[in-house]
Amino acid sequence: MVIPHSYVAALLMTVLTMMCWGSWANVVKIVGEWRFELLYYDYALGILITSIVAGLTLGSMGSYGQPFWTDLMAAGSSNIAFGFLGGVVYSFSNILIVGAMAVAGLGVAFPIGVGLALVVGVIWNYVVNPQGNPLLLFAGVAMIVAAIVLDGVAYRFHSIAKRSTASADSRGEENAKKIRKGILLSVAGGVLMGMFFPLVEIGKSGPRGLGPYAIGLVFSAGVLLSTFVYNAYFLRKPIQGRPLEFSEYFKGTSKEHFWGIVGGIVWAIGTLSSFVAASAPKELQVGPAISYALGQGSTMVGALWGVVVWKEFKGGSALVNRCLVLMFILFVCGLTMVSIAPLYASH
Repeated sequence: MVIPHSYVAALLMTVLTMMCWGSWANVVKIVGEWRFELLYYDYALGILITSIVAGLTLGSMGSYGQPFWTDLMAAGSSNIAFGFLGGVVYSFSNILIVGAMAVAGLGVAFPIGVGLALVVGVIWNYVVNPQGNPLLLFAGVAMIVAAIVLDGVAYRFHSIAKRSTASADSRGEENAKKIRKGILLSVAGGVLMGMFFPLVEIGKSGPRGLGPYAIGLVFSAGVLLSTFVYNAYFLRKPIQGRPLEFSEYFKGTSKEHFWGIVGGIVWAIGTLSSFVAASAPKELQVGPAISYALGQGSTMVGALWGVVVWKEFKGGSALVNRCLVLMFILFVCGLTMVSIAPLYASH
């Protein structure tokens, strides 16, 4: 299988993870009115397609470890179960967070949901596989969390300013209810999302543990199959909007299906990069806690898309703009500390 052969290469793969995890949600905005429950089928399919292609190509090349199919066939049943469970947990958490985006917007769902996922995931990953200087790692994580909080504060101030310039009517209370609902969904989704990566690490551990490409396939199978189970509920009891029938999926346009699959491909490329970077030789590893922390910096990437491309903070006050600038400064500083943590690990 193909793996990075230097720490810099492994680190760049985790940065790719961050970019992909922070960018895939653009497809939700691109498809417009297409319901996220229906989009999610194509998204899950894109994840599976990418995992299969990566396994048959990069996972079957090179001299490191076992080839993709050999690795998959030699895996222990419990390892496969944990990898599959990781996909099941991720799928549910992501549906909740995407639902929160649909209800309350990107500025509420990502800072709260992904912020909680970062805290839960990094702590659990470090307990499962401690790597890197803990002082630098957790100080960097604290800075990233502070940046995430500032992102949410900026969004809150901007929302209040927009409401104050609009006419007062019943929509104010309705918006408040949506934000409360979005926060609850984000909290639940964030806690669950923080649990999927450690499950993957358990699936990779032990003498019959799966390699990064093999567990990518098992994980993606968990995502796709569980999507049908979850959506059996969410189509009939939607987070927002009218109930749907599965048959409405086939009424989607080619553009809507295409972008759903693209979203899955982008996310899967980032995820496989994270799996592979955390599977490099021990002396070159970024480490699962650090890899996950950098990946969850995707919150800021998503915020950058929102600020620069989608103009979510257009017309913001001076206070909002200062919050955004400080947010990005904290993010870069935290990212740097997390990145160099392995170079100063105590031995």
